[in-house]
Amino acid sequence: MSGTGDKLKGKANEIKGKAKEEWGEQTNDPDTAAEGQNDQVKGKAQQFKGDVKDKVDDVKDKISH
Repeated sequence: MSGTGDKLKGKANEIKGKAKEEWGEQTNDPDTAAEGQNDQVKGKAQQFKGDVKDKVDDVKDKISH
């Protein structure tokens, strides 16, 4: 149950969101900029989920040894 996949997906969403936000700002499209901000929040949440999964795995390993 590694969190690596969640971390990678999260980073991808964060990068995509930054690009989308910048595009929205440059083209004066506030809806696209807002979508980009939402993608960034989603990405950060996914990365946090991955961190939690890794911590849980660490605790499980310590308990089982």
